[in-house]
Amino acid sequence: MAQWIILDRDGVINEDSNAFIKSPAEWRPIPGSLEAISRLNRAGFQVVIATNQSGVGRGLFDIRTLTAIHQRMRQELAVFGGRIEAIFFCPHLPDAGCQCRKPMPGMFQEIAERLQISFENVPAIGDSLRDLQAAQKAGAKPILVLTGKGQNTRRDAESAGFPIFLDLAAAVQAILGAS
Repeated sequence: MAQWIILDRDGVINEDSNAFIKSPAEWRPIPGSLEAISRLNRAGFQVVIATNQSGVGRGLFDIRTLTAIHQRMRQELAVFGGRIEAIFFCPHLPDAGCQCRKPMPGMFQEIAERLQISFENVPAIGDSLRDLQAAQKAGAKPILVLTGKGQNTRRDAESAGFPIFLDLAAAVQAILGAS
């Protein structure tokens, strides 16, 4: 039976930007993140990404460009022997009222439905409170990393009792040590 893990993208796998990641050239992995995903794969985990991408709704880039960014991520990950099973994203603006934009659990519900999985004991790693809230609402196990927006989220994560790690590599080390 497959083990699953859900990762946010910006601020967890790659460097985040307040100006958005608008092209493949702007996508830069956080040191150690690609190796961490590869370690997860070797340990039997299937990795799924759940990411808000309101830059599409804002007209900063289109779906074709988002696909190219994800292709670059997959190619760089493949160098380390890693892979991503699926990428789910919300293209809507924050005030659109959709159910797929985190902190709403719709994207997680879509993942569960499409991949036929339960989120019981499934880690969901993010760098923002909305990532943790969506994971919790969906029944996954929220984990905060301090990269990206993580430092700004630390106090909320601590008060909620969520595990906190320096970065994806440290979170993965803890997950693999516990499995």
